[in-house]
Amino acid sequence: MEVHYMKRALELAKKGTGYTNPNPLVGAVIVKNNKIIGEGYHHFYGGNHAEIDAFNNAMEDVTGATMYVTLEPCSHYGKTPPCAKAIVEKGIKKVVIGLEDPNPLVSGNGIRILKDNGIEVVTGILEDEGRKLNEIFLKYISSKLPFCILKTAMTLDGKIASYTGDSKWITNELSRNYVHKLRHKVSGIMVGIGTVLADNPFLTTRLKNGSDATRIIVDSNLRISLDASVLTLKSNAKTIIATTEKANKEKLKLLKNMDIDTIITPAKNDKVNLSYLMNALGENKIDSVLLEGGSTLNYSALEEGIIDKVYSFISPKFIGGSMAKTPIGGQGISLIKNAITLKNISIEKFEEDLMIEGYIRK
Repeated sequence: MEVHYMKRALELAKKGTGYTNPNPLVGAVIVKNNKIIGEGYHHFYGGNHAEIDAFNNAMEDVTGATMYVTLEPCSHYGKTPPCAKAIVEKGIKKVVIGLEDPNPLVSGNGIRILKDNGIEVVTGILEDEGRKLNEIFLKYISSKLPFCILKTAMTLDGKIASYTGDSKWITNELSRNYVHKLRHKVSGIMVGIGTVLADNPFLTTRLKNGSDATRIIVDSNLRISLDASVLTLKSNAKTIIATTEKANKEKLKLLKNMDIDTIITPAKNDKVNLSYLMNALGENKIDSVLLEGGSTLNYSALEEGIIDKVYSFISPKFIGGSMAKTPIGGQGISLIKNAITLKNISIEKFEEDLMIEGYIRK
C-alpha cells in the first residue's frame, strides 16, 4: 500500500505546479487504520508546507498515524517552521518519504530528527517519479542555476515558418495549450530579439488561473521598440532585457523609467553571454526558464550548454523552402558524430501532432 498512498501524495503535489517556485512541489497523505484521514500539498511559495496542510485538513486525531510525503520534511526555519518538528509533536508513528531533499539546509537532517524521536522512516518510495516531478527544484537548489527547457515547434520537413515568415500556426490548438501549461510551470520565458521584432508576442500564460512567467528578452544591441507588447502589457510578472555593454545608455534609462529590469552581460562573440545570464537569473530566484527561440538563440543556448530538457512539437505538414527557417539556426555543427543528442525520450500525441520530450545528454 506504500506505493498506492505515495501515488496519491504525488498527485496532490502536482496541484502546486506554477505557484511554489523556487520551492519544491510536495504532497502529503496521513493514513490511520488503513484509511486516509488527512491530505495536503504546498499551495504557493511562502504558504504552509504539505505536511502542515495535511495536519490542518485531518478529519481525526493523527496520533499513531503514518504520513506519506513526497519529499523529506524540512528541518530548518525558513518562511515556515520546520515540518520535521511538527511531525514529532503531532505523534506520527511512521513517515514514508519519496525523495531525500538535496537542499543543504535539509539533506538528511529531517530524517535524522524523525529517527531520533523514535519515528520509523522509510525512504525511496516512487523516488524516480518524485525526482522528475521536482527536476526544476533539484537542479536549482544544488547549483543555483535555472533548469532550462528548450521548446520547438516545426513542420514534418523541419520548418518553423514559411519562406515569407508566416508561422501561424505550425501546431494545433492542443499542442499550443500544452505549451501554455509549460509557461505556467516555469519562472521565466526567454526569447531572442528577432522573435520580438517579427511577432511582437505577449509571452503570457493563457490558462484559467495560470500565472505569467518573467519575460526575458535576449537583445545584445538593445534593438527592442519601447512600444513592444512585452514592455507595455499589464501583467504581474516582470520583463527583463538581457543585453551587453554595447547597449545605448539613453535607451537603458528609458527602460528603467518604464520599470523594465535589465541585465548587462559581458559580450561573447558580440552576443549576450548566456552562461553569465543564467547565473544572474538564478540569483534573482528564477529557478526555471522556457526557451522559445528563435533559431539563432536556440543554437547559441545548445552550444553554450545551458539546455537541460527539450520539448519538440512536430506537425505533419510540408511547406518547403530553402530559405525557410529551422528550429536550430546558427553556424551549426560540422560533424554528425558531434551532434547534441537526447536521452530518456518519451513521445506524446496531440491529435495529429507529435511531441518528443527528452533530456540533453551532457
